[in-house]
Amino acid sequence: MSQVLITGATGLVGGHLLRMLINTPQVSAIAAPTRRPLTDIVGVYNPHDPQLTDALAQVTDPVDIVFCCLGTTRREAGSKAAFIHADYTLVVDTALTGRRLGAQYMLVVSAMGANAHSPFFYNRVKGEMEEALIAQNWPRLTIARPSMLLGDRTTRRVNETLFAPLFRLLPGNWKSIDARDVARAMLAEALAPAQEGVTILTSSQLREKAG
Repeated sequence: MSQVLITGATGLVGGHLLRMLINTPQVSAIAAPTRRPLTDIVGVYNPHDPQLTDALAQVTDPVDIVFCCLGTTRREAGSKAAFIHADYTLVVDTALTGRRLGAQYMLVVSAMGANAHSPFFYNRVKGEMEEALIAQNWPRLTIARPSMLLGDRTTRRVNETLFAPLFRLLPGNWKSIDARDVARAMLAEALAPAQEGVTILTSSQLREKAG
């Protein structure tokens, strides 16, 4: 795996994944561009700028693999346009940066229900993001589609507070999943023998890969 680019490292899944990558012997270098500086993290190149695109532009060393854990909600973003920028534009920018730097493999956190033709705005944007990455013809692309994420956020999302207890009881892909397990599953998939093409991991599959 060697040299890694990760975005979303200040988020729920990305924060766990970054710490796992730091402790992974197969990783020799990590670039983690963020909007705000990382704290309590050493040995990571962390260009930071409120405009993540500008931070991405500061990454110039070659990378082998890209992890993208960016994600917000319409409520947190403040508007539909801001949500599209965060969950579509910046994800595509991450992918383009990775390709520019020579990466052959990308793993991205999407969402259960992602569908470019969905009548629901959130699912539609996630689906359009997936289609944009697939159109880039990555030699290897893994799309993670977790259900409702569990974990400690710096800001609590209202829907997660209300519905998390219910989602813990649901079966299969609907059952909520710990963000740490999503990170574990993505790392396990990245370390697995190469499998070319597009792989979509459902929430149940992510839980299984996390062990």
